[in-house]
Amino acid sequence: MPVGPRVQRLHPVLEPARLRLASHLRRRPRPRNPSNSPRRPSSFSIKFTPPPNLESPSRCFSTDPDADADATAAPSPVPTPLPGPRSRDPGRRAMANIDMAKILADLDRGASGGDARVPKTKLVCTLGPASRTVPMLEKLLRAGMNVARFNFSHGTHEYHQETLDNLRQAMHNTGILCAVMLDTKGPEIRTGFLKDGKPIKLTKGQEITVTTDYDIKGDENTIAMSYKKLPVDVKPGNVILCADGTISLAVLSCDPDAGTVRCRCENTAMLGERKNCNLPGIVVDLPTLTEKDKEDILGWGVPNDIDMIALSFVRKGSDLVTVRQVLGQHAKRIKLMSKVENQEGVVNFDEILRETDAFMVARGDLGMEIPVEKIFLAQKMMIYKCNIAGKPVVTATQMLESMIKSPRPTRAEATDVANAVLDGTDCVMLSGESAAGAYPEVAVKIMARICIEAESSLDHEAVFKAMIRSAPLPMSPLESLASSAVRTANKAKAALIVVLTRGGTTAKLVAKYRPRVPILSVVVPVLTTDSFDWTISSEGPARHSLIYRGLIPLLAEGSAKATDSESTEVILEAALKSAVQKQLCKPGDAIVALHRIGVASVIKICIVK
Repeated sequence: MPVGPRVQRLHPVLEPARLRLASHLRRRPRPRNPSNSPRRPSSFSIKFTPPPNLESPSRCFSTDPDADADATAAPSPVPTPLPGPRSRDPGRRAMANIDMAKILADLDRGASGGDARVPKTKLVCTLGPASRTVPMLEKLLRAGMNVARFNFSHGTHEYHQETLDNLRQAMHNTGILCAVMLDTKGPEIRTGFLKDGKPIKLTKGQEITVTTDYDIKGDENTIAMSYKKLPVDVKPGNVILCADGTISLAVLSCDPDAGTVRCRCENTAMLGERKNCNLPGIVVDLPTLTEKDKEDILGWGVPNDIDMIALSFVRKGSDLVTVRQVLGQHAKRIKLMSKVENQEGVVNFDEILRETDAFMVARGDLGMEIPVEKIFLAQKMMIYKCNIAGKPVVTATQMLESMIKSPRPTRAEATDVANAVLDGTDCVMLSGESAAGAYPEVAVKIMARICIEAESSLDHEAVFKAMIRSAPLPMSPLESLASSAVRTANKAKAALIVVLTRGGTTAKLVAKYRPRVPILSVVVPVLTTDSFDWTISSEGPARHSLIYRGLIPLLAEGSAKATDSESTEVILEAALKSAVQKQLCKPGDAIVALHRIGVASVIKICIVK
């Protein structure tokens, strides 16, 4: 074997330096090579050789540095058997050692209600008609809901206020903390109203006129759309998608003076009133934050002390700067979560990631803006880059869609949730399943169980090593401390990591390195005073941590001890008692504690009494 420097081999799909998703979106497949000349690799052929720096591949595939050389050889007609327990390959060794009898025993334990495990991956639930009463909200909180999403594409301020009041009552009744997310409507394009309010039938091959005069009521010959610049922005050959992509209109001609676009229907379908529209590949001249969004944020979100805003259709980093200017002094306590839902946002992803606090992979509208076969690529790229940046990421849209009507998800949906966890997502989200479905509580419980099983299959040590290799050097002192705490927990086989924090930054950095064990983030209150008044810090940092994988927030009580050292010991002792009650650890377990004493930071190993 040749001797030389070891080169880090990264996934050809996911390596940021080589990933060019934007160019993939513009390419088209080439015709087959009819001759016997050497075949050039197609622009769509992506060789999947996962590296050790991603969670899912590290558990299932080779991490040997020589694997790339072997992968280029001709495939063997005989499948290579999995190596035995003594193999150098940790991923395959782990797969070879799977005990099916243990899996079946775990199934029996779960069916009998004896499984007390809690997923590290956080669950975001959209609240709606099926989930806005106090009893149902209590069930969702006990089932594992961490974040409540309020979708302002629907409903009035009064409607959402009643739901929020019920949520806070449910939190008070159960003692379970839940973050509040406001999801903006964003710059939507919709079809207009129809004559007599009845749906119309569009037939394949039929020509139809699209007008920007929204006062016109549509019929089989003419329909209205709300985007005034439609005849200017689209060109013959472009496609307009309506009603979640179920109707495709090919643009034939444009008349900017008349404000009309002539189109041909590409399929037969029924079109109702005010259906959403997408313009794939078109840079739409609409503001990210509409007047309605500003009213929702400033008129409802800020007065109700919400925790985060999910911004729809973010296209560039400056969009987030604008939103923070609108928030003013409230920008410090309200986190911004960016939703990239078009090609422009994908191209500007790195710029958006630098400005945002969190990220959502919103696969619904994105799936109509880019080819459906490339959605997996966009999802993996976004999650990977968020993991490296240490910013939480939510995977959303149609995760358990069939559970709107069915008490069980499809096998494909269950696999989709598990693969998102293996990709490295911090949160998974339910939309219609919890908002308007027949089984909201069951959907949350099933999603939690899928996350638990996916997390148990990860090789956390390999993930940690990969994150260390990917971390920029030199590390900040705080990040170096956080990574050292995770390394100590791995080496000591600790049952828990306890982080005493004020603003939550240290605990979030610990979560970035994906420890095998839960992280108890103990938020210590900060008392500030002046000559006239005194204030104590809010529970905001605790709620913000509810979108970070593995973080479990705990609000500490203030201590009257004279010194920092005495106060820290009192809070740490109370935190360990709470951890035992929550079944995060038991007497005799080793735990790793990370905290500050004065200006010094301390990592220590404690034994639970």
